[in-house]
Amino acid sequence: HCPKELFKVFGEQGLLGIFVSPEFGGAGLGLTERAIMLEEVARHSSGFAIALMTHDLAAAAIYNFGTEAQKKQWLPKLCSGELIGGLSVTEPTGGSDLGNQATTIEKNEAGYLMNGRKVFITNSHIADLNIWTGTSGVNEKGRKMLSALIIPPGTPGLSAGRKENKLGLRGSVTGDTIAKDVQCGPDDLLGKEGAGAAIALHTIGHFGRSGISAFSVGILRGSVEEAVKFSKERIIYGKPLAKLAEMQALIAENQIEYEAAAAMLYNATAIYDRGEDATPRIAAVKYFSTEAAIRATRRTMDLMGGYGVMNEYPIGRFLRDALANVPSGGTSQIMRIIVAGNVLK
Repeated sequence: HCPKELFKVFGEQGLLGIFVSPEFGGAGLGLTERAIMLEEVARHSSGFAIALMTHDLAAAAIYNFGTEAQKKQWLPKLCSGELIGGLSVTEPTGGSDLGNQATTIEKNEAGYLMNGRKVFITNSHIADLNIWTGTSGVNEKGRKMLSALIIPPGTPGLSAGRKENKLGLRGSVTGDTIAKDVQCGPDDLLGKEGAGAAIALHTIGHFGRSGISAFSVGILRGSVEEAVKFSKERIIYGKPLAKLAEMQALIAENQIEYEAAAAMLYNATAIYDRGEDATPRIAAVKYFSTEAAIRATRRTMDLMGGYGVMNEYPIGRFLRDALANVPSGGTSQIMRIIVAGNVLK
């Protein structure tokens, strides 16, 4: 269940579209402040954090690539929480294979006609405003070109399909979005024709993966805090569990990985906030933090013994969320490819 009523609460607090300038309803801050907010939310619910993050993907795409008219029309409503945003990129053929999208965007007299199906889309059943990518032709080399469209609320032909039953991140809704003869106007094109791949890569590479990294940092912190709390309260052999050296070692490993992941994350977001491309660094953070969060939750479960697998404690949910974070926004294997490609270029 996704508590969609909280979007307006976050909007009232100025926590949606933190990076958007005040001119368009945002707080005028940066990717770093957004990551801080998402870490705090994910310390308690990574599931809802990914719903907020995906909402921001729509705002980021419009803010970075939209026209002035598009920014004025949509950003204030996204930043206030009046509208919930979504980004539909992934298809049944895979999320990282952008060049093989089957969704079509055909130019016509009324603007653009779109048909296709997207899968594993966060906010699939609650988004009011959706951004889609699709194939809009071929370039001079015969390769598919992608374009991006803003789908206004209530556009006929756009619907939600299958709703996924996920292992983790259950505080959000994920599923299919379907476009059947969706007619968009000429002013709904985001960026230029053929710019869809660049829009998707920039938005997911910076705003998507930094968000998922922030969730993982939040889970790491939660794993530390839950381990400390339990080990101080649990009495064994006549003394607190925290007095045992082996338990201290588990807590130390969690704390070290938390500090390392947080340092990597906030260094990468600071680089982006300076106006530099941070895609490889954010990919590195995403790889390290998501994998570290799995290790940390397992350590805390080990420390807690049988209590660690009881649902009245949050650590089992932390583990499920940590596992679900790994493929979100690109698998660990894809992250390593990005990092290696940057080092070897």
